[in-house]
Amino acid sequence: MGVKALLSKPLAAYVHKKHLRWMENPVEAQQAVFRKIIDKAQNTLFGRDHKFSGIKTHADFVKAVPVRDYEGLNQYFNKVKEGERDVLWPGTPLYLAKTSGTTSGTKYIPISKDSISNHIDGARDALLAYVYETGKSAFLDGKMIFLSGSPELDEVAGVKTGRLSGIANHHVPGYLRTNQLPSYQTNIIEDWESKLDEIIEETIDQDMTLISGIPPWVQMYFDKLIRQTGKKVKDIFPNFSLFVYGGVNFDPYRKKLFESIGKEVDSIELFPASEGFFAYQNEQNDPSLLLLLDTGIFYEFIPVSEYFNDNPTRLTIGEVEVGVNYALVVSSNAGLWAYSIGDTVKFTSVKPYKLVVSGRIKHYISAFGEHVIGEEVEKAMNATVGLFPEVELTEFTVAPYVSQDHGASYHEWLVEFAKPPLNASAFSEELDKQLCKLNTYYNDLITGNILQKLKLTQLARGSFRNYMKSQGKLGGQNKVPRLSNDRKLADGLLEAK
Repeated sequence: MGVKALLSKPLAAYVHKKHLRWMENPVEAQQAVFRKIIDKAQNTLFGRDHKFSGIKTHADFVKAVPVRDYEGLNQYFNKVKEGERDVLWPGTPLYLAKTSGTTSGTKYIPISKDSISNHIDGARDALLAYVYETGKSAFLDGKMIFLSGSPELDEVAGVKTGRLSGIANHHVPGYLRTNQLPSYQTNIIEDWESKLDEIIEETIDQDMTLISGIPPWVQMYFDKLIRQTGKKVKDIFPNFSLFVYGGVNFDPYRKKLFESIGKEVDSIELFPASEGFFAYQNEQNDPSLLLLLDTGIFYEFIPVSEYFNDNPTRLTIGEVEVGVNYALVVSSNAGLWAYSIGDTVKFTSVKPYKLVVSGRIKHYISAFGEHVIGEEVEKAMNATVGLFPEVELTEFTVAPYVSQDHGASYHEWLVEFAKPPLNASAFSEELDKQLCKLNTYYNDLITGNILQKLKLTQLARGSFRNYMKSQGKLGGQNKVPRLSNDRKLADGLLEAK
């Protein structure tokens, strides 16, 4: 066992003991975060505008600070981008994390000197939690690949700016730098396919032990490796033992990914975003994620059924219930205040507080009043694939088709298979049954002949890759929306196929 693997075990035990203190006192931990960030931001522009000096309780905060998304806080973000000080948080940001917005174009999310540790320590602690639970640490002595965005940073009003994954790349601990791949020169290549070719050249003969990235882009890496060598990944990298991922639900990609590897390996799911590192999987036998409650982020939770109300209920950590879908709202030491990040979560446990990411608040289909969400289409697809063992899924998305003729509308599932079903109509029938089980409104529309049963449209191999490439969103941290309430993505895919 190498030095890194050996030293990681006492460090993992220390971090676990530290986390137990807030895990056993979650409400108090969140109250301490709340008080600290409110007090520190009192004299900022936002703090003065919202009378932070008078905020003593969460009820005061709810009255003073409405829930807003990026567009709602744009006047403050613009001042930050222009170089003004003390706008949302004391001083100026350490970084601006650049991310794609749906209506506002490119978004710039501040990361402060106080909040950067949340991003870096969260990823570190996820690995240490794995070491503590399993006792496995040998992966730390091998090579580790992080498939991410470019670490090359620009400047906006004197503040370094780039993708979150690129910013994080600059904070990889020194003791892991010698293990990290790809090289900086390769990582800054903008064209994803050219970058992937270089990554393969740099890694194909290395002792890769950990691979991290968003599953569909990792699958592309594996596909190229297999084509080049004619071998499964386990035979190329015999010591590869840990897969780390985040950003999308792993289940739709699991079967094909492990088939490419040639065996199952341990995996850790992370819940990172430009707005903060929120949670990670801390137990191998439990896929849900431990919510981090003492890292400078104060959480609020809005029941999804109330999200679009004028005055939705805003719950704190001690008030949530298991099994309810909530929109996640954060206030933090980065200077975000009652900020709706767009994700929905569902708690699986409250001792400790653990959750799953159930979807995006803006990603749904309700063209006919059914309000089908991402969690439901993924569960329906996973259950159906499980009944058709020959099927390997590459990617899919769902969109409504609205007809002017009564009873002629339907949901269109655009699916790219690595291995298609032998009986596509039976697969489609089962998929519709599974969705009917999961969403009673959809079932009522089907049984009432308001909607036809879903239409399965098989796309040619490479359709999603080609479409994402045409949009400049191939690779990195980009994700395909699982479903949409309009046909922009669906029509784009059909035109590109």
